[in-house]
Amino acid sequence: MKERTLQISNLDSQEDAEKITQAVQDVWGITNAKASPAQKIVSFIFDERMASEQDFEQAIIESGFHIVSE
Repeated sequence: MKERTLQISNLDSQEDAEKITQAVQDVWGITNAKASPAQKIVSFIFDERMASEQDFEQAIIESGFHIVSE
């Protein structure tokens, strides 16, 4: 299992948090996901044998959110 936290520039409300959490949860291999509009982050735990970090990043982008570059 691998844990990942991404900063999201346009995560502004609880509605956004629910939308981004759902997008991440729809990716195969996810075990836990939580988004925080106050911190503008989404954190998730996943099985790296079933999905890659890029799969989650793509799901987030396709949902209309912008990942802050590291």
